[in-house]
Amino acid sequence: MKKMLGTTLVGIMAVSAVAGCSTDQANPKSGNAAKPNEKPKFSMSMATSGNKYAEKSGDINKEKWVNKLEELAKVDIDIRMIPLKDFDQKMSLMFASNDIPDVVQNVGGATTKGMSGSIEAGIFMPLDDLLKQYAPTIMKAVPKEAWQETSFNGKVYGIPSWLSNPSRRGLFIRADLLAKTGLPAPKTVDDFLNVMRAMKKAGVENPYQLRENFKYADTILGAYDVLPSQFEVQGEQVVPKFFDVENMTKALQAYKTMFDEGLIPKDFASISSTEYGKNIEAGKVGMWSANAQGLANYRNKAASAVPEAKIEIIPSPRGPENRGGHVLYSSINTSYYINNKVSKEKAIEIVKFFEWMTTPEAEKYFSFGIEGETYTMDNGKINFKQPTTPEAIDEDGFRSMFWFVHDTIYNKAREELTQDGRDMMKYMDTVISKEGLGSLRFVPSLETYSRYPDVAPLGDDTGPKLIIDHMVKMIYGKEPISDWPKVIEEYKSKGGNEILKEATERYKKKNGVITAENRG
Repeated sequence: MKKMLGTTLVGIMAVSAVAGCSTDQANPKSGNAAKPNEKPKFSMSMATSGNKYAEKSGDINKEKWVNKLEELAKVDIDIRMIPLKDFDQKMSLMFASNDIPDVVQNVGGATTKGMSGSIEAGIFMPLDDLLKQYAPTIMKAVPKEAWQETSFNGKVYGIPSWLSNPSRRGLFIRADLLAKTGLPAPKTVDDFLNVMRAMKKAGVENPYQLRENFKYADTILGAYDVLPSQFEVQGEQVVPKFFDVENMTKALQAYKTMFDEGLIPKDFASISSTEYGKNIEAGKVGMWSANAQGLANYRNKAASAVPEAKIEIIPSPRGPENRGGHVLYSSINTSYYINNKVSKEKAIEIVKFFEWMTTPEAEKYFSFGIEGETYTMDNGKINFKQPTTPEAIDEDGFRSMFWFVHDTIYNKAREELTQDGRDMMKYMDTVISKEGLGSLRFVPSLETYSRYPDVAPLGDDTGPKLIIDHMVKMIYGKEPISDWPKVIEEYKSKGGNEILKEATERYKKKNGVITAENRG
């Protein structure tokens, strides 16, 4: 009911907006189409992304990094920053007050919570024709899944910052500890268990690191393709992957074996993300799952505690159906929407601005900053030192926040400058890109989630609370694993049947359903 009320409110607001002042009138700096020799002007809202430099700024529009962006892109932007911690709430208030800038950034896609039903209410303009004519590079580069997430009723409304490959996570291993075992890198679940046993025998405290809610626990669940947050089609019905009783039972038995033999922490069910990271950095862990982009960070921190530590990324072990890997991420990070009150001429200039983001000039600026200040050139090569102080890191991140539209898989220009960066890209291209388990995703989320929170996924990578609770009890030996069919029946009786009904109906109607294929 809350969702319907919110959508109705936006619909009423949209009607009143027609009678009210236009965006061009409401924002003095917004202006109409630029005159000859005058920079195009437009207003824009965006999230702070939790960046401390952004949140401390007195006036974003006076920051040198914004001014340099305007100089390079030949635009005049009036930027409004929204704190990330209450982004959805502030976005909702912005729509309710009808104080909507020319361009709105959303964290996510066209119909996620932050947009408050504004796309459905007609507040933003469809961009298909403008993109085809004025943003050919973007049109060619963005994967279809990202366009799906920024579309509504078959029309594109948002310009995404995209991921060319949504497979991001990998299996990290202390290669120096593996060498001590005398075993090769594991290829199957049985190999994985044997490597852990050998590491334990060699004195490794946690051969495999787990944390609460089975977050970043994809290694075993992925091998059996039963990640509890994912959906698949079984017969004529859409169901969660944990409905696969045979493979879910095998995954749980593997975890129980790991628990019983001390191959994972005894308190794995209560380990926070902070403790998870500290154990790895202290050299107490043999293998763990994480985002591949964290390779350099793990190497640097582990080296402080264990100078001989060698950290690599290896293929995930395969299960009985030759599956293996981790969850696939959404294909977009942020997306950008143009107010339908904006004139066509200004909309064209805005689309051109986003197309500029794909140029080498933009890549150099957002990656390295200003020549002579943050980097120098030496015989055509860039000399750039990664910032090391917290303040410098925040400022560097602040500049990159304005690289609105590009492939966010990794920053190739910067990663090429270091061995850790080159290694990370190698692993992303040769290992990670061949993994990642497909599923059905619903954008927007299923409405029944809000009515039955205990049986709704806690996140894109985290299963429902009811399911997680039973998994923990079975691994601890408090419930028999053979009772998994009873867990499924409990799930159904506590709202799961309603979730399955809505998911199946939407799948059959092709209503906001994104099908992500297996990468391996």
